[in-house]
Amino acid sequence: MDVSFSYFLSAAMSSPLLAVSVLLTLAVIFVNGWTDAPNAIATCITTRCLSTRKAIIMSAIFNFLGVFIMTHINASVASTISNMVDFGGDTHTALVALASALFSIVVYSTGASWLGIPTSESHSLIAGLTGAAIATQNGLGGVNFDEWVKVIYGLFASLVLGFISGYVICRLIGAVFSWLDRRKANKLFTYTQIGGAAAMSFMHGAQDGQKFIGVLFLAVAFSNGQSSVVGMLIPVWLMLLCSIVMGVGTSVGGEKIIKSVGMDMVKLEKYQGTSADIAASLCLLLSSLFGIPVSTTHTKTSAIMGVGASKRFSAINFSVVKDMVLTWIFTFPGCGLISFIMAKIFMFIF
Repeated sequence: MDVSFSYFLSAAMSSPLLAVSVLLTLAVIFVNGWTDAPNAIATCITTRCLSTRKAIIMSAIFNFLGVFIMTHINASVASTISNMVDFGGDTHTALVALASALFSIVVYSTGASWLGIPTSESHSLIAGLTGAAIATQNGLGGVNFDEWVKVIYGLFASLVLGFISGYVICRLIGAVFSWLDRRKANKLFTYTQIGGAAAMSFMHGAQDGQKFIGVLFLAVAFSNGQSSVVGMLIPVWLMLLCSIVMGVGTSVGGEKIIKSVGMDMVKLEKYQGTSADIAASLCLLLSSLFGIPVSTTHTKTSAIMGVGASKRFSAINFSVVKDMVLTWIFTFPGCGLISFIMAKIFMFIF
């Protein structure tokens, strides 16, 4: 398949449906950078290591680098997303379904962001693609359950490993640096937490950027009459496009989400924020290298809870945690249902 940038532009100009799908994909990437990326820098801002604007600019840069560099190293996360569903041999219908899935993500994630509740665009994407596949295939035949298993593994792994890693690393850092007085410790961990926030932003781009690259690659393949992207190499221009849009989205901010994750859930000191960032970054790195799509939101928030639990469980504000968990639970049926309905409507219209 021709995946050059010139072909992409000509195909989008000649196919309104592809143009709509591309615009929706870019909108989802922008929304992801706006609503999900702030999780990466929440602790850094709330412990006053960086101002909100400086942290957002730093995060935008490292999100860009994460998408671009990690896709070169290992693009298996993108492949997992691309192979998760089978829209059948009719590529026109498949493109309609893909647009429906992307529409559901924009609606759901924007609404949750307005309420200040962090969501997982990763799972919104998976739910939307699955709902669209069910609509177009009139059943579960369009869902690749072998790839879905990786998502289930990733969901539980991000929660369990994030919590355990946050707990252990916080305990370890507290023991190793217990000899430092508070002033020197705060100075040291100001710098380490800035580095941790940069690492989290990098891994957010590595994980979520690859997912949306997979979706955009699918749209181009469908427009070319191909039903899958198996064995195709992701072009550099596509990596650049997705990473730039995500970086711009991150630069918009997400102050409500930063407050929910970094302040309301657990009151953190600088060394605790560093512990959460290190723990979450390591979990995301392992997941990316093994090609398991996980939620950066799940990983970061569970790491923060692990850090809070290392002091005492009462340090965790479970009312905030409950709101987040309910939002995550409703993501699958919510996005799946919106996508299912929109797929039926789009198929009727087109």
